[in-house]
Amino acid sequence: MPISTRKGSAFVADSPVFESPVVARYERGSGPLTLRDVSGTNKLIVRADDDTHAAAQMDVPFGASRSDGESTICGIRPHEWIVLGTAAGAEAILESLDRDGHVSVIDYTHSRALFELSGADSARVLEKVCGLDLCDDMTPHGAVFSASVAKVTCDLVRRDVNGELSYLIACDRSLGQYLFDALLDAGSEFDLVPT
Repeated sequence: MPISTRKGSAFVADSPVFESPVVARYERGSGPLTLRDVSGTNKLIVRADDDTHAAAQMDVPFGASRSDGESTICGIRPHEWIVLGTAAGAEAILESLDRDGHVSVIDYTHSRALFELSGADSARVLEKVCGLDLCDDMTPHGAVFSASVAKVTCDLVRRDVNGELSYLIACDRSLGQYLFDALLDAGSEFDLVPT
């Protein structure tokens, strides 16, 4: 809940301070396979009926994503998108969004953990804790899908960054620490390091 502070004769709500769901301390490193906590990324859910201008503006089909550098729009479910990105990127999308009709926007930055698993062996790590086929034909660059990862319901986005295989993995904040540790454990044989 935002904290209210007195400014002049009015009370103004301050933005809540983001705290990572990953509270354990790790020896950080760098290597060919990395796991990074990016939970502070802005996360918005946009829901809109097919016949709204907002749905046309999202312009991303279910199961796909597109990125413009500042933000990534993911078609996570029919009539539902997740917008991930910087504060400026998310704000730009919100300002331009036509909210006529059945359209809703929810900021769920503070309720979801978000991790980035990157490196050539990323799919091999995920395959140890996820039952989906992560080959290029099934989950190509830009694919968006939901799956159980280490028995946690997650939303995933495959995005290859500068030619490097990478996955964004989102889960409920309360399970963030558990999932981060489970991914580190699954990646230990591949020399996965937290960054």
